[in-house]
Amino acid sequence: MYDEHYGLTGRPFQLTPDPKFWFETGTHRKAMAYLGYGLAQGEGFIVITGDIGAGKTTLVGHLMDTIDHQQLNAIKLVSTAIEADDLLRIVATELQVDPSGLTKAELLTAIERGLHAVARTGKRTLLIVDEAQALPVSALEELRMLSNFQAGGHALLQIVLLGQPEFRDRLHGSDRLEQLRQRVIAIHHLDPMEEHEVSDYLAHRLTVVGWTGNPDFSDDAFAAFYAASAGVPRRLNLLAGRVMLYAAIEDLRVIDAAVVRSVQRDLEGDLPTLATDTGKGAATPAASIAQPAPVAEAPRTDPAIEDRIAALEARLEVQDKALRRVLTLLVDWVESDTDKPDYAPIRGVAAWHDAA
Repeated sequence: MYDEHYGLTGRPFQLTPDPKFWFETGTHRKAMAYLGYGLAQGEGFIVITGDIGAGKTTLVGHLMDTIDHQQLNAIKLVSTAIEADDLLRIVATELQVDPSGLTKAELLTAIERGLHAVARTGKRTLLIVDEAQALPVSALEELRMLSNFQAGGHALLQIVLLGQPEFRDRLHGSDRLEQLRQRVIAIHHLDPMEEHEVSDYLAHRLTVVGWTGNPDFSDDAFAAFYAASAGVPRRLNLLAGRVMLYAAIEDLRVIDAAVVRSVQRDLEGDLPTLATDTGKGAATPAASIAQPAPVAEAPRTDPAIEDRIAALEARLEVQDKALRRVLTLLVDWVESDTDKPDYAPIRGVAAWHDAA
């Protein structure tokens, strides 16, 4: 809705990670530096951690776009709580090896042959495992064993592990992972973006889809965006998308802090879990947004008037909740990946609504 209203070529704040929207904050710049250093070593493990929504998957997408695929055979896995044997079978399949009916010893031999086959093409294999915190210790140990495969004194496989903060804690605190820990050659934790980076981040994503300054943003809007999102990219995208929708509905030319805070209050009412999904270390919006001091109400002396006002307020509240629910469902549907029907036959209805 809002992309058409403001003449944009796409949705700048979609929640699905898209490398074309890559924006290099300070913490992401450091992450890419650690990745570059680790890849130059050609062996061992590189570990990147971050809170939910910190941009780990977008980082991987950017990495996949920038690496030299003539030298690296990159394999990306999004892990669940899979056991060691299943993980080995997935790796084998990605190496074009059929794991059907193989014992574990045969499977390891087949994987090694697959890695050698890649090496003979002049490439080395890079295995990227996302959501590494979901892997059991046994699966992590198998990954360590795979990193031992060599040819001519050079490692055949290098591994990047991405996970939430608890993976970093687990890596440092588990005695069973000591050998893997010794193989880690680079590690970085993605922090939320800084307050001064929010305006450039929003402007970058809007510019990618053809934004020319409409709507504009007041300076205090960026402070409100930061306070409500704690600098977490996914939460900022969610809020910014809803703010843009609200601005389109109201036909706003300028978005200020009052608009951002109003939409944030609606989001907190519609999505009460929003305040708890920022991960460790992120501030909750309730604690971040300064609430205005309550204003003392003038005394009411006529009970009949009070009853009537209360009834009207209750009715408005019900209507407001219903409208917000409908808008939430509409936005979720618009942002989904499902095919949309052609609305050309009913455009007259929209014209009638505008005229009304």
